[in-house]
Amino acid sequence: MSKADVTDIALIGAIQEMELGLVDAELGGHLFKKRVALHGQGKRGGARTIVASKIQGRWFFLYGFLKNERDNISNIELKALQGLAKQLLELSDTQLKKALLSNEITEVHHEQN
Repeated sequence: MSKADVTDIALIGAIQEMELGLVDAELGGHLFKKRVALHGQGKRGGARTIVASKIQGRWFFLYGFLKNERDNISNIELKALQGLAKQLLELSDTQLKKALLSNEITEVHHEQN
């Protein structure tokens, strides 16, 4: 799955749904699985994303995969993603800005109406 397959609008929509409690699965360690529609398609045959959040304003999309590529992540991947989630969710505002400026992470942009 490429970044072009999933739009920022779809990712923002996923966050809005998760803020309302609409998650597909809680994986532990502040990880959630959430379906996301692919560009020009619906969620049903779309992508699955693994998202790190404490449901308090910061959301990190860590991994995405197509439903037809695999069913789920392995236990080894889960543990690695939980470790990454812990690191990201503990970043200070200064550290987060530095990571963004150095392109270590990418911000999803949306327009405020």
